[in-house]
Amino acid sequence: MSYLVIARKYRPQRFSDVVGQEHVTQTLTNAIRQNRIAHAYLFVGPRGTGKTTAARIFAKCLNCTGGPKVDFPDDDPRCIEIAEGRSMDVQEIDGASNRGIEEIRALRETVRYAPATSKFRIYIIDEVHMLTKEAFNALLKTLEEPPDHVKFMFATTEPEKVLPTILSRCQRFDLRRIPSALIVKHLAHIAKLEKVKIDEPALFAIARGADGGMRDAESTLDQLISFCGNEIVEADVLSMFGLTSRDQILSLAYAMIAGDVQTALRELNDLAKHGKDLARLLSELLNHFRNLLLYRVSSGDLSLLEASETEGVALAEHSSQVEPDALARMMEVLSDCETRLRDAASKKILIEVALLKTIQAKNAVPIDAVLKKLRQLRSETTPIRTPQTEQPSGPPERSSVKAPVKSPGSKPFSIPAQATRSDQMHESVAPHPSTDLADLWSKVVESVGRVSPFARTYLQEAHPVGLSKNAFTIGFDPEFADHASLVDNTKNRTLIQTKLSELGCGDVHVKFVVAPAPSQWVRPNIDQPEAEPQKSAMPPSEEASGTSGSSHKPEASQTSADDFKNDPLIREALEIFKGTIVEVRS
Repeated sequence: MSYLVIARKYRPQRFSDVVGQEHVTQTLTNAIRQNRIAHAYLFVGPRGTGKTTAARIFAKCLNCTGGPKVDFPDDDPRCIEIAEGRSMDVQEIDGASNRGIEEIRALRETVRYAPATSKFRIYIIDEVHMLTKEAFNALLKTLEEPPDHVKFMFATTEPEKVLPTILSRCQRFDLRRIPSALIVKHLAHIAKLEKVKIDEPALFAIARGADGGMRDAESTLDQLISFCGNEIVEADVLSMFGLTSRDQILSLAYAMIAGDVQTALRELNDLAKHGKDLARLLSELLNHFRNLLLYRVSSGDLSLLEASETEGVALAEHSSQVEPDALARMMEVLSDCETRLRDAASKKILIEVALLKTIQAKNAVPIDAVLKKLRQLRSETTPIRTPQTEQPSGPPERSSVKAPVKSPGSKPFSIPAQATRSDQMHESVAPHPSTDLADLWSKVVESVGRVSPFARTYLQEAHPVGLSKNAFTIGFDPEFADHASLVDNTKNRTLIQTKLSELGCGDVHVKFVVAPAPSQWVRPNIDQPEAEPQKSAMPPSEEASGTSGSSHKPEASQTSADDFKNDPLIREALEIFKGTIVEVRS
């Protein structure tokens, strides 16, 4: 006799032999016992999970001697004929080869004839989704109202390609991928019958490579027996199929969790050098982080996972070093890489970049946490002023000049009290702002506001401390100390110096200090100024006639937008949150 491969030699012959599809076998068993047998069935599922096998066993139950019954004898001649594919009453049709309307018309002609020796005439159509639309339509009437002696059984891996009108006329059974533990158990049983010695890590490696398909696992075992003989170890499985050992996966995952970029890249490079399947490596790495996430959120419940005892120990060790939200971010990066891997010119480079991004994602801070922290700091650094906390009039003492409070996103700004006092003494700064100085300050704020409304907002919170021949000193209350660092820049100092010069104060330098305002000081209440008119590029005749129809408001809006973008606090916020300015409203 010719050699029979393991997948055919150990194919299940009754419902009790089917592995991992109890929800299907139990339903069909109950239907037979209760005599609730439908006229059409559709078996759906991935390859190698038992779709055609379930249809054949169901056909045996229906056409066995004395049937329909579940417990038929193994030596029943009708069942043997069905198993060997020579029964006249059970026809298996390949949907890929017989997909046209002519084949379906021939089938419609044969359904009228009674079965030869059995109770039912059964048609098993494999890969039924390959039938053409015309063939499906030709089958509709017969499928909905077949003769009492006809049963249809369809199998497909792509149910979405089957017409809804066909699906609605069938009882559908979805076969699932078989868990790795059940595949390992079944392979160990076959190896024992074949008198082959195989260790457990090798069985788990075969199960991982089969991806839930029993036929794939049995074919792999058959090939390994031919390659290795009667003794198989994990290294043989890994070298033959380019798989990565579980220890290497755990080592790479541990390096990523620990943030060890050098070790992670070295591990990946070694695996690539030894010819490992990088796509499979990425899939297994993603599956490990998925197991780690489930282990963490379920408080160590291994019943939810398909993990060996060794992997369970590694999950317990890794789970204490990473939070669930960090695992979710890491899985998101790896999942995106898996999607893009198929079209990548260099898979190794793409995975290397993904490893770096995954390590960064573990340490990333969620935007909600950043906003919450900013709100918290904002509330902590905004004191409430009361009449009891107002400073008495007079020059600020050393003890009254408090260190500024640092607000989020601003640079520290502080002027030592002693240095400030010394500067005032050497430059003969007036201790109290006089009426002339107050008027001068109002004019300065108003003039600056025409050019930079954003700077004007900060300057309204300030007060003049004094004016000498060489310097004009501007003070900020300790309450607004953080605003001093925002307005103290070259652009604003030059702008204020220019306006002071226009007001007749000559060439003076501008200084910003932190000092409380005198009690009698009243902040200037200046209306929103219009932007200074820009020089028109039109000829005088057109400008005088007003044909342009333009005003200064758009220019003011543009200037305001520019100042808004150039503000240090806004720039820092844009850099932190990687944002862009969409619109500026006054």
